[in-house]
Amino acid sequence: MAVGKNKRISKGKKGGKKKAQDPFAKKDWYDVKAPTCFQVRNIGKTLVSRTAGTKIASDGLKGRVIEVCLADLQKNEEDAHRKIRLRVEDVQGRNCLTNFWGMDLTTDKARSLIRKWQSLIECHVDVKTTDGYMLRMFCLSFTKKRMGQVKKTCYAQSGQIKKIHKKMTEIMIREASSCDIKELVAKLIPEAIGKDIEKACQGIYPLQNTFIRKVKVLKAPKFDLTKLMEVHGDYSAEVGTVIERPAEPLVGDEPADA
Repeated sequence: MAVGKNKRISKGKKGGKKKAQDPFAKKDWYDVKAPTCFQVRNIGKTLVSRTAGTKIASDGLKGRVIEVCLADLQKNEEDAHRKIRLRVEDVQGRNCLTNFWGMDLTTDKARSLIRKWQSLIECHVDVKTTDGYMLRMFCLSFTKKRMGQVKKTCYAQSGQIKKIHKKMTEIMIREASSCDIKELVAKLIPEAIGKDIEKACQGIYPLQNTFIRKVKVLKAPKFDLTKLMEVHGDYSAEVGTVIERPAEPLVGDEPADA
């Protein structure tokens, strides 16, 4: 072995072993707040890396979409078949303020409605709310037997289906375009639009299980903090009160009682 070669044999590995760090040590928990149209305001918590250099924590939270079951938001087990999507719009302190970002029917509910011997009628429409949200609404309905019907099937004719489609589109456009997103959510929660469609189509063909199965936000207006605060209503009351501190004496000042 040549002299002066392999100098690192006696030494350990270059750089040494890296210390294992807990990734959660650099993260913070934030509360997620739902709009006032829901009974339960505190949905849960979300995790984000702390502000480090140019990477700001609030930027990592804004735009996050949270999917919540409507039964949890309304404390009503009958609404368990619907999922509400909420998007984080702003971060204030340790609170993430969210706004409506869509609605969906659970897969098991949609599949449980489909049966034999009846017609399935589906329709969708693009509509703009008064506050600038561009939405795509999907409607789902099924025909039902007339009073005292003996015939096994209750299929609607293609002409009747066209008329029902027209009525569905009219009602969805009328209900959504005449109000803002907050009022529309208030209509979607009790399934008021579905009941209106059933009532309007009664003369064409009796319908049952009429649902707005999905609401998709295609385009949202420019972020406006005042509108978001309107949606969150009494949120300002939750912010901590300002505590006045007594003025500290400056360094070098003599005490007054000296």
